[in-house]
Amino acid sequence: MQVSIKEQEQIFKILEEEIVPAEGCTEPIAIAYAAAKAVQVLNDIPDKLEVIVSGNILKNAKSVVVPNSGGRVGIEVSAAMGGLCGDATKDLLVISDVTLDQLLAVQKFIERKRVTVNVAENNLTLYIYIKAFSKEQSAAVEIKHTHTNITKIIKNDEVLVDQPCNDNDFNSSLLDRGVLSVEKIYSLAKTIDINKIAPIFEKVVDYNTTIANEGLSQKYGVNIGAAIQKYIDKGVYGNDQRNRSASFAAAGSDARMGGSPMPVMTTSGSGNQGMTASLPIIRYCFDQKIDEDQMYRALFMSHLTTVHVKTNVGRLSAYCGAMTASAAVSGTLVFLEGGDVRAIENAITNTLGNVSGVICDGAKASCATKIASGIYSAFDGAMLAQMGNVLQSEDGIIGDSVEETIKNVGTLAQVGMKSTDKTILEIMSK
Repeated sequence: MQVSIKEQEQIFKILEEEIVPAEGCTEPIAIAYAAAKAVQVLNDIPDKLEVIVSGNILKNAKSVVVPNSGGRVGIEVSAAMGGLCGDATKDLLVISDVTLDQLLAVQKFIERKRVTVNVAENNLTLYIYIKAFSKEQSAAVEIKHTHTNITKIIKNDEVLVDQPCNDNDFNSSLLDRGVLSVEKIYSLAKTIDINKIAPIFEKVVDYNTTIANEGLSQKYGVNIGAAIQKYIDKGVYGNDQRNRSASFAAAGSDARMGGSPMPVMTTSGSGNQGMTASLPIIRYCFDQKIDEDQMYRALFMSHLTTVHVKTNVGRLSAYCGAMTASAAVSGTLVFLEGGDVRAIENAITNTLGNVSGVICDGAKASCATKIASGIYSAFDGAMLAQMGNVLQSEDGIIGDSVEETIKNVGTLAQVGMKSTDKTILEIMSK
């Protein structure tokens, strides 16, 4: 399929928009960013912070360790660290430089009940509103749809910034993704000038490999990545590509969910999705001695396919985002094996037919176990596709084409799983 110059430029802009560095889980970091921005506008040390977030932000910020916090968890910690220690100019690296004295101030701020948290009364899945107070002054920041998309800034009731968006469409805050399809991504992955994408994927390999090695060597969460490697070494698990790739990907999530301050390159607003889309492919290329240029092409394929599927699923939902990345990995494994576009589409279809329905019950240690499961499924889907086997359109949610299947998965996530999301939040709020 021919991809026009205009389409190529749009796709490359999407790539730059979606693959960005972040430290820690993106939801608590987005809270810290909003708080830091509010205090920056306030231009004073805050006496109090009022936090209002959507249920999905609450879900993903409730249980995960905040980086550089000394092992602390919770929205109050994220907001206080952003407000007292954050640098809003660093975006999702907002709390990368925190001193011990600042942490003590954060602890006192929280103990004195200076942070209040409430759930937003709207239907947005990604919504953050933080108001900072100092004496008679106040400043507020509102974020919608994406983690750094500031839609409103107010100081002392004066609106300084007002960037309205369509509350019913998270894609309204992003570049148009209509240009994306598996076939176009495949065509461009094979032909794109490697010098154009190398700077992005050099960082992806550097950042994400570093945190994966951290997860393999240090104690974080339940250490599923290290556990898989341990049982490979003991001979209980086979020392094969499938197990090594699952171990490597899960280890990155172990460290990230466990509070490692190491940055990662995210995809679709998620570090876990960024690591899922990249680490199994990096491990595969390292082990199979695939050259750097081909690895970057494969990472281009994996990340953009993740973005494509995730665009249909939605930014935050009850559908586990790592499963969208697992489907992308499956197609990319076939790409690396020299498969044609139909085999790649079949691998994606096989994986989506397997893992769709895995729930997102918040960011926490068990995300790493889900990533491992997703990677195992990705290898299974790729193997079946290479044998010429694909799930058929009469099999549940599978459509007549991979694009129809992706749309069906989006309907499942955004419509069918709304009540699931509500139930998950109710359970987590008990």
